[in-house]
Order: sequence, then C-alpha cells, then structure tokens
Amino acid sequence: MLAIRSALFNACFMILTPLFSLLVILFRPFGFSASWLWAKMWSNTIFLLLRLLCGIRIIIEGKEFMPDEPCVVMAKHQSAAETVAMPILVPPYTWILKRELFNIPFFGWALALMGTIGIRRGSPREAIKQVIHDGRDMLEKGRWVVIFPEGTRSEAGSTGKYQPGGVILAHKAESGILPMAHNAGALWPKRGFIKKPGTITFRFLPYITAEEVNSVHRTELLKRLERDIESATRELGG
Repeated sequence: MLAIRSALFNACFMILTPLFSLLVILFRPFGFSASWLWAKMWSNTIFLLLRLLCGIRIIIEGKEFMPDEPCVVMAKHQSAAETVAMPILVPPYTWILKRELFNIPFFGWALALMGTIGIRRGSPREAIKQVIHDGRDMLEKGRWVVIFPEGTRSEAGSTGKYQPGGVILAHKAESGILPMAHNAGALWPKRGFIKKPGTITFRFLPYITAEEVNSVHRTELLKRLERDIESATRELGG
C-alpha cells in the first residue's frame, strides 16, 4: 500500500510541477509577485498531496528567529522536500543553484525567469564572484537569498562538505544569516521512491545578525553554522 500511495504521489508531482512551472513562466511578464503566487501555490499543493497520499505532515519551528529584513538563508540539503517547501517557508527569495538545473524543461526555465542565481561549478573563483555580485543585488532589491551550503543533497544521517559561499555573500553584502535544519531526508529520501509517513520538521535556528557576521572570522562562522545545523538536523532525526 505504501508503494502504491508513493507511486500516486510521484505521478502527481511529475504532472503538477511542469504545469505550475508553466504558469510561473506565463505570468512572469506581469511581475515577480504574479509568478511568485503560482510558485507558492505549487508548494502548498504538493504538500497537501504529500499529506493526503503519503501521510506526511510538516511543522515549522523557529519562526520567531526570522528577521524583518532580507537575509541569507543557509539550509540543510537532504531531499527534494526542502526545495518544494521553500516558497512557504521564507518570503520571496532567489536560490543559488547549479546552472545545469536551468536545462530542466519548464521547471528549470521557470527558475531562470525568476532570477535564480545559476553558478558554474567548474570555476569556483568565478562562482564566488557571481554569488557575491548577483546575491548582493538581490538582497538590495529586497529578495532573500537561499543557499544549500553542502552544494548537493546528502543522505540522512550524513554531512556534506560545507562551502563558504553563503558566509562570504553575507559578509560582503552586510547581511545576516538565518540557518535552517530539517529531517526531510528521513521521510523523503534522496532519490527515494517511497515516501514514509510521519512529520517533516523545518527548524529555523537563531538569526545571526550582520554585525555578528562581520565580527566573526569566516572560517569560524562556517564551522559554527555547520555544527549548529547538523546538530539540529540529527536532533530532528535527519
């Protein structure tokens, strides 16, 4: 039964994602906000189906830590779930992602049109320059910037190598950092067909102000972020 319900969800996901992506594309000429409404509706629809078909609910903790001003969100990356959830977790934002994702029909095209920062992994120096330039521009426009510091999804219970891009951006843009942990990989595994019933908890950790970002050495701050995010992730069962 679990396999059947997961199959139904996966089929709905594969149908609805291109459909909502097309709506994002079609409404983009009417402004970012018009497209953003469809992105948020996609997120809500997918999680409604995830609850109805797979018995997975979500809880959001730490909302009190969210600042009033745009900031850099550094989030654990285990699953497609946090990617889907992001529009209902944080205010309008841009992602920092690998540029190859723009090649995905409809979904990738929608990402590109929404101002996503697509970096080329082959040139780390150029990638950092792009993150700083484009990320600072987005923050100045009032958009939040979301980055997965591990760069790619890690299996539940494991840790990828944390990259300094988000910390460098926050430092250069004089922005704060909002860390986020979750246990999505335990229920919606990396490349996993089966979606296990349970509760996905997205937990925002204490906000690090711009003043604190500038007062702590980047290497030490990155180590602290990794320690805090991974510790909270393990506590949640991720």
